Amino acid sequence: MSKKHLLIIAIVGIASLFVATGIYAGTAVSDVVNMENKAYTKHKKGIVTFTHKKHTEEYKAGCGDCHHDADNKPLNALKMGDDVQNCIECHTKASRPPRAKKGAPKLSTKDKMAYHAYAIHVNCKDCHKKANKKSGTKSAPTSCAKCHPKK
Repeated sequence: MSKKHLLIIAIVGIASLFVATGIYAGTAVSDVVNMENKAYTKHKKGIVTFTHKKHTEEYKAGCGDCHHDADNKPLNALKMGDDVQNCIECHTKASRPPRAKKGAPKLSTKDKMAYHAYAIHVNCKDCHKKANKKSGTKSAPTSCAKCHPKK
C-alpha cells in the first residue's frame, strides 16, 4: 500500500472518530445539571443543581414529568439522550411575573407561565408537593433554601 493510501485511511479514520464522538456528545445527558441560564444577569439565591439519575432511577420520575409540549402535554416518549429544548425557549421572559399593583388586573396562570422562573418553580414545587403527599413525608424540598444553596 502506498503512503498516499495510508494517509487517506488515517484521515478517514480520524474523521470518523471525531464524528462518532460528536454524535455521542450530542446525545449524552449530563447527570448533574446546573440550572443556571445566561438570560439572567444575576441571581439573588444560589443556583439549583438537578440530578437526572436521582430523579429517574431513585424517584422513578419519567421524562414527561418535566418535559412537555406547547400544550403542556407530557413528552413521555422521550429517552435519555433525546434532544430537548431548554425551558427558556418557550418560557421566554427571564424573570418572575411582576407583582400586580393595587386595582390592576392580575395575570392569568397562562400569562404567568411565559415567565421562566415562575414556570420552573411551579413545575418543580408541584411535583415535590405531590411526592411528599404520596410518601407521607416532607423529603422532597419545597422551600427556597432546600433547593437553592447559600451563596
